[in-house]
Amino acid sequence: MQFPWNPSVWPMEGHDGFATPPAWADDSTPNPLSTSVRRAILRTRRWLFDQQRDDGCWAAELEGDTILESETVLLLAFLGQEDSHLAHRLARHMIRQQLPDGGWAMYPGGKIEISGSVKAYFALKLTGHDPSSEYMQRARRAILAHGGADAVNSFTRFYLALLGQIPYSQCPAVPPEIVLLPKWFPVNLYAVSSWSRTIIVPLSIVSAVQPVRRVDASRGIRELFIAAPENWPALRCPGLPGRTGLFSWDRFFRTVDRMMKWCQQKNLLPCRGKAIRAAERWMIGRFEGSDGLGAIYPPIVWSLIALRCLGYDDESPEVCECRKQLDDLVLEEEDGAAARLQPCKSPVWDTAITLRALHAGGVRPEHPSVARAVDWLLDKQITRPGDWSETVGVDPGGWCFEHNNDFYPDSDDTAMVLMALAAQFEDARRGPAVPGDLRVISREEPDEAELREAMLGRTADAIRRGLAWMLAMQNDDGGWGAFDRNNNRQFLCYVPFADHNAMIDPSTPDLTGRVLEALGTLGRRVGDPAVDRAVAYLRSSQEPDGSWFGRWGVNYVYGTWQALTGLASVGVPSNDLAVVAGAQWLISHQQPSGGWGESPDTYEDPRLRGQGPTTASQTAWAILGLLAAGMEDHPSVARAVQYLVDRQQSDGTWHEAEFTGTGFPRVFYLRYHYYPIYFPLIALGRWAATAAAPLAATAAQPAALVAHEGRSCVAAAAAF
Repeated sequence: MQFPWNPSVWPMEGHDGFATPPAWADDSTPNPLSTSVRRAILRTRRWLFDQQRDDGCWAAELEGDTILESETVLLLAFLGQEDSHLAHRLARHMIRQQLPDGGWAMYPGGKIEISGSVKAYFALKLTGHDPSSEYMQRARRAILAHGGADAVNSFTRFYLALLGQIPYSQCPAVPPEIVLLPKWFPVNLYAVSSWSRTIIVPLSIVSAVQPVRRVDASRGIRELFIAAPENWPALRCPGLPGRTGLFSWDRFFRTVDRMMKWCQQKNLLPCRGKAIRAAERWMIGRFEGSDGLGAIYPPIVWSLIALRCLGYDDESPEVCECRKQLDDLVLEEEDGAAARLQPCKSPVWDTAITLRALHAGGVRPEHPSVARAVDWLLDKQITRPGDWSETVGVDPGGWCFEHNNDFYPDSDDTAMVLMALAAQFEDARRGPAVPGDLRVISREEPDEAELREAMLGRTADAIRRGLAWMLAMQNDDGGWGAFDRNNNRQFLCYVPFADHNAMIDPSTPDLTGRVLEALGTLGRRVGDPAVDRAVAYLRSSQEPDGSWFGRWGVNYVYGTWQALTGLASVGVPSNDLAVVAGAQWLISHQQPSGGWGESPDTYEDPRLRGQGPTTASQTAWAILGLLAAGMEDHPSVARAVQYLVDRQQSDGTWHEAEFTGTGFPRVFYLRYHYYPIYFPLIALGRWAATAAAPLAATAAQPAALVAHEGRSCVAAAAAF
């Protein structure tokens, strides 16, 4: 079902399709920058309309580094398929991504990353690349200069063990017995983050069975070893404080690791068979309603290996489903000679933000593209319990990131969808005719009015359920994590396996700021208990220099934008000391070009915060943060808007090769291909609405149609 308005009644007049012309669309605006911004907005709107998929969603490529390709080749080698067409195309992509000094990095402009470089080198050898070739020699020299294979992380060690390069004794123990531990026990499956959970279960089966596929010595990587594997350094989560003494968690978990390995070697684990069967049931049970286990790359790969360990035939439904989900992540290079992979897909995220961008750009709910997207998002609300329900007692109602991931909705996507739906709901409930606007007015037929009310009712119900679910996920400290509540047992980060730096899912400032923005959009303000606790959390997590850390986007620019927007949305005034400090931090880090840029290097060295190549996405975040802080008249904002206008390409997009998304800090980063498109559109639309406010008041135009969404929906708040 779609919104039932007839698009034929809306005037085109250069507004790319049936949108209400907002105040800033007035061609008589005397400000040259406003004129340029208006044109930029219309170009980007048209481009986004053209990208919408047939089912109503938007979904751009989600790009990671070469560990996706190299690990896939290593998987194929374990399955005996290293000479397949796919393996060779993935190898070609890896060669194209090699750094001049020989290694491979986690993001453009980054330094060599040793685990990814070792896996890339190994994958190239497995696919027949000559180790005496110049690029392979260059890679080998770079790897040895940075610690060799000895320095790789735990995931990489498991791949090396799978292919007979090291013994499993050099991998951390991942016992399947963890599936049997009760939730009241301090260490249990639901005490770790959801993404770790979906990796741990299939990996525990692999750790118990310890399968090996021996490859020919000529394709091995012993030349990358500096010391014998038994002398490799201990695995440890990066950035943890010392605490390695006799009575430390580090020492405790290393002792447990040695005991588990000794017991496995001596066959002294009486519950091992029961544990493996429980892990198998847990894993396969979560294939349902998901684009693979967890709908992300690592669990899909380890599920395939675990199924092989359990004796599943290659033609079994379970193996075929896992292989299909992996194949769906493969993307062809333009020349057809190479291929790459996505870590997952992002349709819910991209669709929600695109809807918000179009709304900020003046597009109304009547537009067919908007109506189809709203309908698509409503269909994606998750109404079944997931892992979160093991610790939270509330009805389902969240949204996930991917097409299908029923067990793992998250607060971030839920907040973004709620804001997108609420903005459309508020505009739609006004009806197809708003006094004073510039549209052609038509009379609704009775059946159309009935359909419209039904859609409004469905949207309101979805918002109620989503809001209730999101509020129930608030942590005791006042903030929000992504997938679980109170998933903050820091001591678990000392488990040897935790070196992927994502063992827990605690509150983060950026996510808390976004949820606050959603709450403000739905009419919640300071004085509401949930809001007050979240505001207190943001105050406590602000850095001494005024910025906030960004867990899910790079980095302090991202976190500061979200914190400022969240605080403003719930009514914290612009003269509040925390708001002033955050705005001043942003202003002080604007670059001479007028833009902002920050590198993932800041996760390893926070002294570099606010530094890096300027990007359209990070500039848009800074603009939005300053607008939220009441700085719309500050020269920095006008310079930043001019930066975006000057760098927009003729098709309405912005070029951005940098990775400004964060998967796991210090471990894995992302390039969201729509970030430099819909975020600039939101920023330009919000600025244009602010700049046009005096003109709107004079001309009695409906400027509220493109108002700051964090301060809108007041009239509709009573419905929720």
